[in-house]
Amino acid sequence: MPQVVKAGSRPPWVGLAAAVWVQFAAGSAYNFPLYSSALKSVLGYNQQQVTILGVANDIGENVGILPGIACNKFPPWMVLSVGTLACFLGYGVLWLAVSQTVENMPYWVLWLALCIATNSNAWFGTAVLVTNMRNFPLSRGTVAGLLKGYVGLSAAVYTEIFSMVLNKSASKLLLFLTIGLPILCFAMMYFIRPCIPSSVDNSYEHGQFLFTQGASIVLGIFLLTTTILDDAFTLSQAIRYLFIGIMVIFMLSPLAIPVKMTLFPATSKNLAGPISSSDQLALDEGETNPTEPLLSPSSSASNLTSLQDGEDSSDVDLLLAIGEGAVKKKRRPKRGEDFNFRQAIIKADFWLLWLVYFVGVGTGVTVLNNLAQIGIAQGVDDTTILLSLFSFTNFLGRLSGGAVSEHFVRSRTIPRTVWMTVTQVIMIGVFLLYASALDGTLYAATALLGICYGVQFAIMIPTASELFGLKHFGVIYNFMLLGNPVGAIFFSAWLAGDVYDEEASKQGGTSCVGAACFRLTFLVLAGMCGLGTLLGIILTLRIRPVYQMLYSGGSFRIPTSANH
Repeated sequence: MPQVVKAGSRPPWVGLAAAVWVQFAAGSAYNFPLYSSALKSVLGYNQQQVTILGVANDIGENVGILPGIACNKFPPWMVLSVGTLACFLGYGVLWLAVSQTVENMPYWVLWLALCIATNSNAWFGTAVLVTNMRNFPLSRGTVAGLLKGYVGLSAAVYTEIFSMVLNKSASKLLLFLTIGLPILCFAMMYFIRPCIPSSVDNSYEHGQFLFTQGASIVLGIFLLTTTILDDAFTLSQAIRYLFIGIMVIFMLSPLAIPVKMTLFPATSKNLAGPISSSDQLALDEGETNPTEPLLSPSSSASNLTSLQDGEDSSDVDLLLAIGEGAVKKKRRPKRGEDFNFRQAIIKADFWLLWLVYFVGVGTGVTVLNNLAQIGIAQGVDDTTILLSLFSFTNFLGRLSGGAVSEHFVRSRTIPRTVWMTVTQVIMIGVFLLYASALDGTLYAATALLGICYGVQFAIMIPTASELFGLKHFGVIYNFMLLGNPVGAIFFSAWLAGDVYDEEASKQGGTSCVGAACFRLTFLVLAGMCGLGTLLGIILTLRIRPVYQMLYSGGSFRIPTSANH
């Protein structure tokens, strides 16, 4: 049964602090560029085979329909437990292969193991994201940007550990992922639990989110700076461990909020009251309480007046409404209300959002999966800084995407999808910059792409929850995530891998050097972003009335449930 706590009290913030650590674990898929070279050299794979393994990496990370269903039926700790098991088994098999503990392991076994390993990210991410968005429904854009931002930042954390502690050993990294991440998630899962959220917006909560965002930015700057220092200078082992210690302290910074609330409790006038018990969060299966497992927005007082779906309103209410002539039959929900998956999937806005997201993340992940080879092709031997730079700017894009869209949607009711469209316009220029391979542009293009790539995640998540509700958000959100692996299949495996191997064969080897290695790929990606921009404009115009309805008062209207 969900813990019943007063709004603004410690458990939601303790859960958010624990979620930050789980989100670092949920970013393990970003490690693929760190050990992909070992797969190529130790196991003797060509670029096409490595690229297809990269597709397995993306498929596992983003196929989360099962976690989405599970989060409506089971408590977060059970969802997290499945993720820890998948993490241990998947990365364990990869470690056995790369360390050559088991030799001549079949290619399909490694492909499947990589899918299982990175699928743990879907279980981790779904559990913490859905739980915290329900705990903080009035700040869903900020929460989504913050948590997904930490996922983006995790690549820099892993790069730091890989370079300073593991001595750039791929086998040691995979062993760390096999053992370290499950231990971390088992330690955190107790603190991630649903709580009754506040129904009234307040500045006190905004200040706490600002602190958390500021701490995450400081952590990102620290990680980027120390990675550059480690690459430019020969640091002693003591200095490296000191850097790791400081990094851990920064990662603990969100815990300062519940600690402060314990030592210096706020007066009751600063805290909003909880929502009514009829809007309570999920009960475990077997309970007799009729409330649904999710926060169930159905209507606002002036703009979203409607009857609840059959499972959320009593039979008596429905019979009375029919008797009075108010209802002839159960109607379908309108945008801004709660949709189930079958209702959402037949909506044009659902597929427009999916297509815009597919273009944005599909093109971005193609560069990420091939970042090491792109760097080498353009004369950069050590691509560690490139990966760290992409991680930091990806984090900035996720964090700023959530915060900026939250500001403008509250102040001017501007749909969040405007920012997906703007960043895809920028991505057109970025891919053309990559294709030109001009001296000194590689790092600038990677930084810009990281920001634009991160914005796609930060905008898609709250947009899906606002258009289709939080009730079945876990399933809808995870279906949206399929845009990432589908994009990887089309653009990375079928396009980038083939183009690279063809150019490499012209040079008489398995490795390719020069701008031609990826030029055609980048030109196609630029064209796709042009299409994504057009679709983004159409989607924004279609959903503008929904945002004017939901945010007409300057903050999100939590729809009220029918009285039971």
